[in-house]
Order: sequence, then C-alpha cells, then structure tokens
Amino acid sequence: MMKLLVGLGNPGKEYINTRHNIGFMVLDHFTATTEWKSKWNALYTEININGEKILLIKPQTYMNLSGNALIEFVNFYKINLEDILVIHDDLDLPVGSYRLKINSSSGGHNGIKSIIERLGSNSFARLKIGIGSNKQIDTKDYVLGKFTKEEQDILEKLYPTFNEIINSFITKGIDNTMNMYNRKS
Repeated sequence: MMKLLVGLGNPGKEYINTRHNIGFMVLDHFTATTEWKSKWNALYTEININGEKILLIKPQTYMNLSGNALIEFVNFYKINLEDILVIHDDLDLPVGSYRLKINSSSGGHNGIKSIIERLGSNSFARLKIGIGSNKQIDTKDYVLGKFTKEEQDILEKLYPTFNEIINSFITKGIDNTMNMYNRKS
C-alpha cells in the first residue's frame, strides 16, 4: 500500500508564498529536509512512515491542470482513491481555519475540478486551508496575491497542526482524522 499526498499550487518563483500555493507550502513544511525530483509534470519525493511508503507530489502543470500530473502517479503506482490526500486553498474559509472533506464537489476550485475530472471520482480526501477572500479584489488577483505578514504569522502557528493531520491521515485514515480535527477548527 502507498499513500499519496498532493499539494496544489502553481510553479514558478512569481507564485512562491501566494495564497493559491498553500498546498505546496504545507508539503514543504511537512518534509523540511527532502530532495524533490521531477517526473510526469510534478515534483515528487518518497518518504517512509512506520514502514509505509508515502509519495508526495507538487504538480507543475499550473492549478487548472493539476489532475494531469496526479493521474500519472495514481495509474503508475496503482494508488487507491482512499489513500489520496489533496491539500489546497479555500476562499470560503477564513485564514486560520481548515476543514477535512471527502466525497465533495470542487466548490469552484479549478485544481480540484481537474483532479475530479481525471480521476473520474470525488472520493478522495482533502485538507482545505482557509485563505479568506476580499470582495474588493478580483478573485484571480486575490488567490495569486501574497499572504500578508499577519496571515503568514497565523499559518506559521498552524503548520505543526497540518503535520499532525497528515500523519493522522497516513496512520489512522481519513475518517478518524476528520473526527479528530474537524471539531477543532
């Protein structure tokens, strides 16, 4: 068995620390010392937790085509949908909050839409991380904007929790993890 952790974001220096790249940021905090390799339009690395192989990927296809990179890994490694956790930004949640979900719609998130299309299913786990929203700014400009200093401080305090959530998903599965962590946020 192998678990697949997918952090969503956009490749390129101009997108570093933007709201849309929170998935990349969470994986980078989870694997602080890991070397990333490149394959199938994604950066990837493998780690071992309790004897289980864990594959981490950061699609390099730009957000709207995230499913193209993910499907290559799923097909090659024959990964079950229940062993996938996708980490992504959510405009409907305020900064500092998060939600674990399974079997839900894309909610208008183009990266998730692409993944659902390519997998032909929505029955994979998601860690949705709040980035808030700003009605004064075009949504595209907002999600591609950088986090404010205050937002970064809030996220810094949450990274250990995100690491706990990921470890719980790996060792206990999504149902137990949702029961433990959805109450807290």
